[in-house]
Amino acid sequence: MNKTAAEIIEEHGPFEGVNEIGGVTFDGQHVWFASGDKLNALDLAKRKTVRSFDVPAHAGTAFDGKHLFQITESRIDKIDPSSGRVLATIPAPGGGGDSGLTWAEGTLWVGHYRERKIYQIDPQTGKILRTIESNRFVTGVTWVDGEFWHGTWEGDESEIRRIDPETGSVREKLAMPAGTGVSGLESDGRDRFFCGGGNSGKIRVVRRPKRAASSR
Repeated sequence: MNKTAAEIIEEHGPFEGVNEIGGVTFDGQHVWFASGDKLNALDLAKRKTVRSFDVPAHAGTAFDGKHLFQITESRIDKIDPSSGRVLATIPAPGGGGDSGLTWAEGTLWVGHYRERKIYQIDPQTGKILRTIESNRFVTGVTWVDGEFWHGTWEGDESEIRRIDPETGSVREKLAMPAGTGVSGLESDGRDRFFCGGGNSGKIRVVRRPKRAASSR
């Protein structure tokens, strides 16, 4: 297991009217982030939000290539990214203790924060298909190039971890600077992770290690 310091290559925010950032996702152009009572789209090049929807957005956020998914208390809403309209709702597997959210393999993956678990669920029904055990609080989840990563945040310590999706064993750790937390996690599908910064109101971009990028 390899542990290295996370390389933060960009910081965005804090943003006006945003006190805390939860889930984050990426639609190929914008980074969407949850801020409690809004879901916001950040233009990385302009370094500002270019769209906001007045929808409850309490934790993890995901994008399936067409729709946004947002954890709201004990449910997951499916949202039209052009209008902000909620199209469907399923129960969240953690019953309100849910954290990270991502889309992969035609399914949703959900972190259960204090239970230190990650669930793969059916996006139509919310049925749990698989459970992965972690040994740390889970604050964000993402898949990239067949690798499964999740964020952790306990006290002043926060990491981005690559784990075995079958056993939950840790393969690699990227340690964030002390006092810098990860409250949401998403990959751009290549060499960057987008990390929600909790009550800092910031989104941080962390470089994905090249060594990990070539491994399977």
